[in-house]
Amino acid sequence: MIAFVRGEVAALTLTSAVLEVGGVGLELMCTPNTLAELRVGQVAALPTSMVVREDSLTLFGFADDDEKQVFELVQTASGVGPKLAQAMLAVLTPDAVRRAVAGDDVRTLTAVPGIGQKGAQRIILELKDRIGAPSSSGATAAHVRVAEPWRAQVQQGLVGLGWSAKDADHAIEAVADQVPTNGSPDVAALLRAALRTLSKA
Repeated sequence: MIAFVRGEVAALTLTSAVLEVGGVGLELMCTPNTLAELRVGQVAALPTSMVVREDSLTLFGFADDDEKQVFELVQTASGVGPKLAQAMLAVLTPDAVRRAVAGDDVRTLTAVPGIGQKGAQRIILELKDRIGAPSSSGATAAHVRVAEPWRAQVQQGLVGLGWSAKDADHAIEAVADQVPTNGSPDVAALLRAALRTLSKA
């Protein structure tokens, strides 16, 4: 089992990071939130979980050990595989998952793509006695990650151009009022607007 990977970030994609370790490039599947903290050329250390299948060995990388623990625990629930577990952590923080399970909050869990009402109820039933208490207080909504797809896309674009995740978040908030209430947002236009905001700063 590979517990963590430390090495220079060789490449970033929308779903993964490649870390060079001893001359070998290891691809880690990561959430957008984890990827946003990485920079090509910088050294990073990520806790990892290896998923072994008959036809593949897949490494999943995490921002911290807490994410890794929740990722592995939710997979013990019926019908939850690694991709769905990763989707949960892309939408919710570890504490938000714990709070939703402890509070029978089906609505929060169904905000995750791929989890329906019955699936959420099953996850709550099977994990309630094992997932533990949240490490911090506060409303679940405050711990929901960026759920609007355009936000993640614009952030990935800005980070890919070399801006920090913090600067990208400020720029995204600055252009959020340009998103139409009806219809799909123009991600390319929002990215250009965010870049203009950053260039003025």
